Amino acid sequence: MKDASLLPVTLFDSGVGGLTVLKALAARLPAEDLLYLGDTARLPYGTKGRDTIIRYTLRAAQKLVDNGTKMLVVACNTATAAALPALREHFAPLPVLGVVDPGARAAARASRNGEIVVIATEATITDGAYQRAITRIRPEAHVQGRACTLFVPMAEEGWMDGPLVEGIARRYLEDLFTPAVTAPRPDTLLLGCTHFPLLHAALQNVVGPQVRIVDSAASTAESVGEELARLGLLRADGPTGVRRFMTTDNRNRFARTGSLFLGSPLKSADVEIIDL
Repeated sequence: MKDASLLPVTLFDSGVGGLTVLKALAARLPAEDLLYLGDTARLPYGTKGRDTIIRYTLRAAQKLVDNGTKMLVVACNTATAAALPALREHFAPLPVLGVVDPGARAAARASRNGEIVVIATEATITDGAYQRAITRIRPEAHVQGRACTLFVPMAEEGWMDGPLVEGIARRYLEDLFTPAVTAPRPDTLLLGCTHFPLLHAALQNVVGPQVRIVDSAASTAESVGEELARLGLLRADGPTGVRRFMTTDNRNRFARTGSLFLGSPLKSADVEIIDL
């Protein structure tokens, strides 16, 4: 029987945003094999209903499980918020991790005054998953959510900085970070969508240097490492692991956009087209 620790960690997202999680995992756990699936044929998930998101997510996860995995990482905030309990029930005892709880823990730790703003897709904000997760950890926290739908296509176009990006970010966030004199100012901004780390510099310029920006991708990579170690599945050393990529539509666009998220070239020949 194959040693379970030699199986890959698999990641799922509706598109390419979850590649920020893969990048963080590759940096933190370089010996792990990583298999990524982006369901680009059905994106965006953020504007779809809960039942549809669950159905799509279960189908994609099954594909990854069929390929062999020791841990499934839902590298999509929308899918985590809607489908994580269904995934854990359906694939038990396989460990399934999402991005919401690690991000919530990081934001709760980072905030000095408990005033936290979460930005994400419409579905994630409407679900309230981050708001609930943060207040479970830090009950006195005041958490505000804001859907920033335009950030997703901007990131995928490579529009990461400049006056246009900052102008849109200011339109979304200015009222939250310039409250009335008597109201406490938020000191922490949680990026509740895996696309949003690409806009980090522009967002920092808008909210100011005193606001801490928390990236759920980095905190998820930390949680994956801790959980693999706890389960005795961690590949702590050895050669650099294999990185594989699958998508459901347009491998050329996936490779082009994916290169932005990875910060390194990704060739279309290295992306496998699959059908769900």
